[in-house]
Amino acid sequence: MSQSSYSEIFRENRALIDSGASPVMNALRDRALACFEKYGFPDARCEEYLHTDISQWFAPDWGMNLGRVKLPVNPSEAFRCNVPNLSTQMHFLACDSYMKKDGQPTLVEGVTVGSLLEISRSNPQLVGKYLGSVVEMEKPGISALNTMFMQDGFMVHVPRNVRIDKPVQLVSLMSGAVSMLSCRRILVVLEQGAELRLLLCDHSSAARECLSAMVVECVVGDNARLELYDLEETSQTNSRVCDFFVSQGRDSSVHASVLTLHNGRTRNSFHSVFKGPGASLELDGIAISDGNQHVDNYSFVDHASTDCISSELFKYILDDRSTGSFAGKVLVREGSQRTVSAQTNRNICLTRESRMFTQPQLEIYADDVKCSHGATVGQLDEKALFYMQQRGIPMKEARMLLMLAFAGEVLDRIPLDSLRSRLTGLVELRLRHGQSRCEGCNVCK
Repeated sequence: MSQSSYSEIFRENRALIDSGASPVMNALRDRALACFEKYGFPDARCEEYLHTDISQWFAPDWGMNLGRVKLPVNPSEAFRCNVPNLSTQMHFLACDSYMKKDGQPTLVEGVTVGSLLEISRSNPQLVGKYLGSVVEMEKPGISALNTMFMQDGFMVHVPRNVRIDKPVQLVSLMSGAVSMLSCRRILVVLEQGAELRLLLCDHSSAARECLSAMVVECVVGDNARLELYDLEETSQTNSRVCDFFVSQGRDSSVHASVLTLHNGRTRNSFHSVFKGPGASLELDGIAISDGNQHVDNYSFVDHASTDCISSELFKYILDDRSTGSFAGKVLVREGSQRTVSAQTNRNICLTRESRMFTQPQLEIYADDVKCSHGATVGQLDEKALFYMQQRGIPMKEARMLLMLAFAGEVLDRIPLDSLRSRLTGLVELRLRHGQSRCEGCNVCK
């Protein structure tokens, strides 16, 4: 479908869309429509999407669940993400619909967590204050489209000085009897001094092709701390476009890890802005691809305040005919003195047919800064492989150990010990060409 087709579908079904959402969501749609019609989908002519033309991903005649038909998914049966040594409070989305489980305990008194639709109806002032507040719709992308069609999703609100020790895990499943487009919205709000660890897990059980257009917006207040882990383990038939927007207050801290272990086509965009001095961001990523898979990660870090620190490390391992792309931009605005920033992208192409495109960028308008960026694309070390074989390690095992060590630099930066151990096992399984799935999870069987 063309861009105009989506506008027509929205206009023709506006009443149906509004009836399945809340007044707070509906209040954003007119502006979203205006932005979408002005800027539309990005294509390869847009520098940020130079190697990923997502407009072609939206061209098929996708089905959309605008009438909020209840999907035949039982969370208790479909989701068994039995992660060893990682006790989490689990929540579930089927496409973009929140799946409520009976007996779901409350994390901490005062914390709001659950369906974005239900929370926006019961507490419209809270959601209205933050929903859409950090999302950029005035540019080509999917944020305006997501805002036009969003009807549900997930929300976490942590009040002032509240710390959640138990990680929150959101398992999202793309499922359907027809080719489906899902516009999923996730809103994370941490008030001053709050702390949260959030794990997002994307799965797919659909035999048919599916497309996820997801927006994650995070408002991190002064002195707040957020650990955000995004893990994609879908299928060859799955396409995903995800925009992350993060706003950080004074002395706040964010650690974000984006891991693509199995997919079809993926485009992740991470936008972060420092709103107050003393904030820090650590952004990491791993992509492992084979076959005809495609992974594109883009990051934009806006140093809009003084004394802020950002560190980025993305690594790709590409096999067969897979392709990867990384473009990262760090902007140091005028007056943002004592900025410290490091951006690194390292990549391994295992075959001649695999391709990697990388473009790290720095744009600096302050003089008291310490900034660096760099990128490498290469192959496995032949000398190291020979050395390991000389000591009795078979070639296949030697290659796997070198790749695991290569990815280990990113995994070692994960603060949560139990999650780091589990993800290391999943990466090893993926590198051995095993099925990368959560232990005991029926979704990926």
